[in-house]
Amino acid sequence: MEGMQPYLVVILVQAIYGVMFLLTKVALNHGMNSFVFVFYRQATAAVVLVPIAIIFKRKEALQVSPAVFLKMFMLSLFGITGALNVYGVGLSYTSSTLGAASSNTLPALTFLLAVLLRMEVVMLKSLSGTAKIVGIVVCLGGAMTYAFYKGPRLLSWSHHNSVAHKDSQHSNNTWITGTFILLCGNILWSLWTVLQGRVLKEYPSKLLFTAMQCFLSAIQSFFVVIAFEHDFSRWKLGFDVGLLAVAYCGIVVTSITFYLQAWVIEEKGPVFLAMFTPLSLVINVILSMFLLGEAITLGSVCGAVLLVCGLYIVLWGKNKEAGRSEIHQERQMTVLESTASEVV
Repeated sequence: MEGMQPYLVVILVQAIYGVMFLLTKVALNHGMNSFVFVFYRQATAAVVLVPIAIIFKRKEALQVSPAVFLKMFMLSLFGITGALNVYGVGLSYTSSTLGAASSNTLPALTFLLAVLLRMEVVMLKSLSGTAKIVGIVVCLGGAMTYAFYKGPRLLSWSHHNSVAHKDSQHSNNTWITGTFILLCGNILWSLWTVLQGRVLKEYPSKLLFTAMQCFLSAIQSFFVVIAFEHDFSRWKLGFDVGLLAVAYCGIVVTSITFYLQAWVIEEKGPVFLAMFTPLSLVINVILSMFLLGEAITLGSVCGAVLLVCGLYIVLWGKNKEAGRSEIHQERQMTVLESTASEVV
């Protein structure tokens, strides 16, 4: 049973993400402003994480220099506040299924940005390097298919539901615009993933680092919502799906999932976690079809297949390269040991 724990935990993580896309979309469909939603989500996450970080990690707290604080502030601004707000706008223009599907582009976009920033090297002559490039192209092809081609309905669960009715009223132009906005949100999130590694070298406590970013993001999101939503009556939270979505995203997604993902990565590595990303799409498709009445079209199936295939091609290339690097290091160690023994 112990050997099954990582599999059960990673399935739980993807289920949490699948429900997150659904709840966020329902809250937006019920009239909640996307900027207001992000502010309350980040404020809730900060209220939960900051005390936990202070209680359990205060002994590890390091003095934050002005330079490190500025880096944290900019990471929070573009990588969390920017990404979540852009993503929220894109989700309001499209569907929860597309939101879940677009998350499959994150590993490919992260790798592409790492290459552009010269943090990772592509060996085009090697099979693994070629696979990474092909995977990125296939992922982007899947996103384009989702955006420009819907095709005939393959499966639907029609029922009289106000949320489903509103969800089906997206025009073609709105859908395409929303897809590109989601892609921009993913680019910002991928940039945050790439750059935070550098900051963590200067401030290695992950929990304190995450809590600080959530706190900064909550403040930044407050100013964003002031700039874009002047009707303060829309800031009110009632006992409805909006409050549920805020609490779920702020507490469950940001706090609990952070710990679960860290545990899975420690047990099985980042590739193992990324391999299960398509599961959130499958869960979301099923929930959206039954609860929101979203139809499964030929375009969405083709787009999803391309996105998932592209993801696995990129992961295969990275895994192959990592394996080759380990073998190379083992050979170097063997040579050094044999040289040392000869000297002795």
